[in-house]
Amino acid sequence: MPGIDACLEEAMSLPGARGAAIVDWTSGLALGTAGQSPNGDHEATAAETAELARAAAEYTAFAPEAPAPPAPPSPPAPSEASEASEASEAADGPAANGTDTRESDDDGEGEGGKGPPVQDLIVTTRTGYHILTFVETTFDSSVFLHLWMDRDTGNLALARLRLGRLAERLVLG
Repeated sequence: MPGIDACLEEAMSLPGARGAAIVDWTSGLALGTAGQSPNGDHEATAAETAELARAAAEYTAFAPEAPAPPAPPSPPAPSEASEASEASEAADGPAANGTDTRESDDDGEGEGGKGPPVQDLIVTTRTGYHILTFVETTFDSSVFLHLWMDRDTGNLALARLRLGRLAERLVLG
């Protein structure tokens, strides 16, 4: 699992990479930088990209709250046949029709419920791409990877996939 420096080094090895940073989006501070900065100042770039990340993560237009789960349908009036079916289902698992009426251990968070509400942002300019990939950590993370790429030599799809993998493996601390 790479630390900040190894993560930035790997990000800079992507085709077309011009600059990379790991930024705390609540404070706007760069935790680490590599390569060039679009405006010549890594700290100013970190503060500016943090504003964009913060807006995407906090505004409900980009990260709406998850809708409440639908209420379970009201059960039909019990009869001896349905009671036998329920007893069988409780013993064997899901009903024969494929629906599982058992309560889940999951508290509603699921895979998509933990971590930042936004996965990544892509900003395309006339000369380059900016990819901001949010990092999910065990603590309340507010960190993202920022990669600035040349539009002519960069591969946006490849970079997005690799940054996602880097964000999953990044060790902060």
